[in-house]
Amino acid sequence: MGSHFLVTTAIPEPGLQLLSDAGQITVLPEPPDYRTLAALCASGDYDVVLTQLRDVIDEPLLADARVKGVSNYAVGYNNIDVAAATRHGIVVGNTPGVLTDATADIAMLLILGTARRVVEADQLVRDGKFQGWEPEFMLGRDVSGAVLGLAGFGRIARATARRALGFGMEVVFAPRPPGERPVSEEELGEFAGKVRQVPWPELVERSDFLSLHVPLNDQTRHLVDDGVLSRMKPDAILINTARGPVVDEAALVDALRTGEIAGAGLDVFEDEPRLAPGLAELPNTVLLPHVGSATVRVRSEMARLSALNAIAIAEGRTPPHAVNQIPSA
Repeated sequence: MGSHFLVTTAIPEPGLQLLSDAGQITVLPEPPDYRTLAALCASGDYDVVLTQLRDVIDEPLLADARVKGVSNYAVGYNNIDVAAATRHGIVVGNTPGVLTDATADIAMLLILGTARRVVEADQLVRDGKFQGWEPEFMLGRDVSGAVLGLAGFGRIARATARRALGFGMEVVFAPRPPGERPVSEEELGEFAGKVRQVPWPELVERSDFLSLHVPLNDQTRHLVDDGVLSRMKPDAILINTARGPVVDEAALVDALRTGEIAGAGLDVFEDEPRLAPGLAELPNTVLLPHVGSATVRVRSEMARLSALNAIAIAEGRTPPHAVNQIPSA
């Protein structure tokens, strides 16, 4: 009898076909709640569980789980207690690399959309309120010549920098906020002489657009809080395509409402899919439903990688994209 895979939410092809060819698959008809998922993982019926970011895989679940591994359908894995998984001999896989350009495109879209008030303008036209061209009608912000501050300088941040330089923006970055880590010219590669590293406090204070590209961990949770927001320029715009809890969303609502900063473009939220009270009503925001990786090609490739990870784990091999390493017995 072949391997048995538990898929918490249906994924695109070729993922399901690859899993089906390798064994038996069970695709849940709707996203499971925590208790249901914990019971399924503890049942002993499945070799590998293929999870989504909404699926919480924590210490209590892992302690009772009778699975060989968890294949996360995402590049991030903040929904999984990786240290606990390692302690319990459970392999974790993810899908890195494939969504870099798609997410950078969304970051640039949010920069342009907030700067030029695209959502407000679109709604005004649809509401029949466009009365013709006027000299001071719907004025926005220039992107060309503006300072883009990148919090983090990994793959997605670098891809965003590449796009921003094409728009004539000045690009500065802090590679690992709130801490500091010097980045050499050699490490900068193609960006040497084109971007400049600055300390995190300076990044906050100098940026016209502050774009977040950091993983979610204990150091970056609420990286952008009321203190950071108060130090941003009053005409600055915050962009977040990383993880929602990197921003204190309630503090952001207050800052947007009082004019402490000018606007925000968000593809992720602190308590998805719920929004902080008042956020949806603010006109100086562009709000997207976590679509950074949402292209046909990217989601299909994520499905392929997560399936290959799951199959390798089930067969006792190291997955192509392993997050952790299980010590040999």
